[in-house]
Amino acid sequence: MISTQLRNIPFSPPDLTEKEIEEVIKTLKSGWITTGPKTKEFEKKIAEYVGVNKAVCLNSATAAMELTLRILGVGPGDEVITSAYTYTASASIIEHVGAKIVLVDTAPNSFEMDYKKLAEAITEKTKVIIPVDIAGKMCDYDTIFEIVESKKELFNSNNELQGLFNRVIVMTDAAHAFGAERRGMKCGQVADFTTFSFHAVKNLTTAEGGAVVWRDIFGLDNEWLYKQFMIYSLHGQSKDALAKTQKGAWEYDIVYPAYKCNMTDIMASIGLIQLDRYEKLLQRRREIIEMYDKALSPIGVQSIQHFGEDFSSSGHLYLARIPEINEQHRNEIIVKMAEAGIACNVHYKPLPMFTAYKNLGFDIKDYPNAYNQYVNEITLPLHTLLSDEDVEYVVGNLKWNLNEI
Repeated sequence: MISTQLRNIPFSPPDLTEKEIEEVIKTLKSGWITTGPKTKEFEKKIAEYVGVNKAVCLNSATAAMELTLRILGVGPGDEVITSAYTYTASASIIEHVGAKIVLVDTAPNSFEMDYKKLAEAITEKTKVIIPVDIAGKMCDYDTIFEIVESKKELFNSNNELQGLFNRVIVMTDAAHAFGAERRGMKCGQVADFTTFSFHAVKNLTTAEGGAVVWRDIFGLDNEWLYKQFMIYSLHGQSKDALAKTQKGAWEYDIVYPAYKCNMTDIMASIGLIQLDRYEKLLQRRREIIEMYDKALSPIGVQSIQHFGEDFSSSGHLYLARIPEINEQHRNEIIVKMAEAGIACNVHYKPLPMFTAYKNLGFDIKDYPNAYNQYVNEITLPLHTLLSDEDVEYVVGNLKWNLNEI
C-alpha cells in the first residue's frame, strides 16, 4: 500500500534561505546591482572552490560555452563534436558560431559518449570536443585525452591560441557537475575549459547564470584570457562599468562588436551564499541518492552510479531506467506520478529526435544506443527540499505504478 495522503513534490525548486534574501537586499541597497564587486568576489570564490586560477561569471552556461568557442576562433569550416544525448545548449552553440555539429552516440547502456565512436569522429576539421557530465558525474577524461593525443597529427590550428594546445581542445559541458570529483581532481581542473550552470534548477543557483574556468596551459596568459571573456561578454568594451567609475576613467574603446551576457551583482549575491552552503547541499543530495538506490536497485531499476572509490558526482539528477518498458509505458508512468503530486521529467530526448536537428540532417536511427537510453528513462525528483518521507512517497508510488504495468 502507498500513502493515501496526497503530497506536492515539485521536480527541482531552488533551495533559498533568508540569508540569500538578505544578501540580495544588501546588494540592492548598495546601489550597485549590475556587474560589480559582488560578481568579482563570486568569481574569486568559484576559482578557489574549483582549484583554478581564474573563473568568469556570465549569464548562463550556454553563454560560457559559446564565448569560449568564439575566443578560441572556432567558426565556419570547423567541426565540433558532442553527445547526441544532451540538452540542446551543448550543440546549438556550435551552430551559433558557424561550425559543423558532429553528434556521437552513447555507448551501450550508458549516458556517456561511445569513446570508440568519438575517436572515429575526429577529422582534420575537428577543433573542439564537448563532453557532457550528465547528472553531475564526470566523464572518463583519461580516455578522452588519450584519444585527442592519439589524433594529434590530424589537428590544424587556425590561430595562435589553438596552436598553444596543438591538439583538439576539450571543453566540458559541466552544467550539472559543479562540485563533482574524479581521481582526486575537481570538475574544472581536468578539461581544458569547463562550463557550469547556475540556473534556477541547478544544485547551486544564481536564478540564471553560469561560469567558465580553465586549467593552466603552457604559454597561455590567464590575465589575457580573462580580459577576452570580459570584452566578449560586454559589447567588446575595453572597460567594464566598475572600471569606468574610477575618477576620470569614463573613456573606453569598442575593440570588437561583441555580445552582452555578463552576470549581475544581484545574481552573484545569491551565489555567494549558496556557495557558503554548498557542501551541506551536496551531502543532502548524496543521502537522497543513497535512499533511492537502496529502494530501487533490488527491483531492477537502473541508475547512474554517482559515487565510487575514486569519483563523486554532484548528484544533480536521478536518472532511473525501468527495464522492459517502452516509451508509451514510461510516459504513462510520468502522468500517474503527476496525479499523485510527484513531478518527474526525462533527461534527455536525444537531439536527433528534435525538429531543429532533423532539419540539420540528423536521424535518430543513427543513434540507437541514445534512443535505447531515452525510451525507458524517468528522472525522479532530486533536490535538497525533499524530506525522507517525500523520498519514500516517490519510491512507493513508482513501485506501485511499475506493478500496474
